[in-house]
Amino acid sequence: KDVSKTWPIMMNRTPYGVGPYGVDQTPNRLGPSPLFMKAGYIFVNQDVRGRMKSEGKFVEMRPHIADKKSSTDVDESSDTFDTIDWLLKNVQGHNGKVGIAGISYPGFYAASAMIDAHPALKAASPQAPVMDFFDGDDWRHNGALLLTHNFGFETVFSKMSPKPRRAEAFDFGTPDGYKFFLEMGPLANADAKHLKGSSAFWKSVMTHGNYDEFCKSRNLKPHVKNVKPAVLTVGGWYDAEDLAGTIHCYQRVAASSPECPQNVLVMGPWVHGGWSRNDGDALGPVKFNAKTSDYYREKVEFPFFEHHLKGVPMDALPKAALVFETGTNRWRRFDTWPPNESQRIKLAFAGDQKLGRGSSKDSDAKGESFDEFVSDPAKPVPYVEKTVMRMDKEYMTADQRFASRRTDVLTYQTPVLTEDMMIAGPIEVELHVSTTGTDADWVVKLIDVYPDDFPDPDPNPSGVRMGGYQQLVRGEPFRGKYRNSLEKPEPFEPGKPAVVKFTMPDVSHTFRNGHRVMVQVQGSWFPFIDRNPQTFCDIGTAKESDFRKATHRVYHSPSMPSGVTVRIVKQGTHKDGLAQ
Repeated sequence: KDVSKTWPIMMNRTPYGVGPYGVDQTPNRLGPSPLFMKAGYIFVNQDVRGRMKSEGKFVEMRPHIADKKSSTDVDESSDTFDTIDWLLKNVQGHNGKVGIAGISYPGFYAASAMIDAHPALKAASPQAPVMDFFDGDDWRHNGALLLTHNFGFETVFSKMSPKPRRAEAFDFGTPDGYKFFLEMGPLANADAKHLKGSSAFWKSVMTHGNYDEFCKSRNLKPHVKNVKPAVLTVGGWYDAEDLAGTIHCYQRVAASSPECPQNVLVMGPWVHGGWSRNDGDALGPVKFNAKTSDYYREKVEFPFFEHHLKGVPMDALPKAALVFETGTNRWRRFDTWPPNESQRIKLAFAGDQKLGRGSSKDSDAKGESFDEFVSDPAKPVPYVEKTVMRMDKEYMTADQRFASRRTDVLTYQTPVLTEDMMIAGPIEVELHVSTTGTDADWVVKLIDVYPDDFPDPDPNPSGVRMGGYQQLVRGEPFRGKYRNSLEKPEPFEPGKPAVVKFTMPDVSHTFRNGHRVMVQVQGSWFPFIDRNPQTFCDIGTAKESDFRKATHRVYHSPSMPSGVTVRIVKQGTHKDGLAQ
């Protein structure tokens, strides 16, 4: 409205619809936060190709074409380039600078825009970007399907339309997700009984259970290189959907784009998109003692775009990462991520449910010390104790006492800590295992055990007891048949030990003096992930008869050491960012 000066363009590209549609119709909110509306920008929201009122054919996670041979070769990078070019030529009053931001699927489009970017694109913020649907982000983690999240998503996404009337909500018939998915039976029944062909992409995922060319072509990571715009990659430590994509996006820019003018990772104590929608002061009963989302929006995101699109001076961001350290509830600034000053320490499993630093000391005549449990697909371990239908976002800080009391969950813990232990970066898992079946899932959880005299919240409307609370810090599944390759699954030989190694997504957490560190291992995590029949087969077409009990063993001897390796940062070696 102010034509006395020029303004930058702020873009968002989305598959979710940019309505309300029509002349003089605008959304209630424009830009990443209300701060942008007050400051003045030209806002551009775009339905991506083939969605809502945009013409063409929509392709889920449209593959990037590295070597386009003609004008008919399109991907999200070229579509963004063409859009920016059109805007510069047809929209009046711009200053020649463009920014783009987006969360989740729109985060994928923001990341795509950085590749072979238009020269006018000066700043990009991929937030919880989907980088690889089939390895670490929304659909599969280490070969295991995120059942609750993706079934619920497809019941909505496949029916979305630009019409004002919302699609009719799917009727689960119960508030109990555990009951619904268990009674659904084998995975093939999801479509046969419920979706009934309404989601073409669900069928594609069921057809491509292994990491084949269909999956690889939708991995954006290899194409993120030579990035020219400034980049602010944002995510949440408690993002159950695209935590891995956030870390991978930042790392790819850092490794492949030396000419990028600024590349900063921001990680806060947030659920998926929480930095945009709420205060970020708590998740469930776990408090963070600050409005972390407000701080991010006011002190980080808004100044980043103001600086790169308008030339407004800003306070210096860290060279690499601004992360919220849970446990102590403080912002930390790092010149590298993971921090160079961290030391890798293995927390090894041992007998009597012990977890200790260094190698396992257990031994016997055969060198085969182990713990075992019976994993029954008919009674899988739930991922939360409470009754919920859709994926419960608070599960990532949920109390794990209910799981540690089950006979099909192995528990290992340290003595009471006598000093704070700060860990930062990824967590490496090494399990020496065997099973009486031919396939098995291995779910590993890193847990912060509170002292028994830890005070309850005040007020405490839910009646939670924090004394002895077992807070999930990080958990991740691994489908055992992919232990050597996501492309070529291999059965276990019943009773024969095998090695399962994988990496859990990064954390920044301090286990406080007086707390304990706990690791749990289990064979299911339902219905957050789908059930493993424990018979080597194509799970997408498995039958009831394929689901069988099996006895799983986890070994912890000098010859077969199981445990997790964390990166410990010594106190005083990192930089405080106590801007709150």
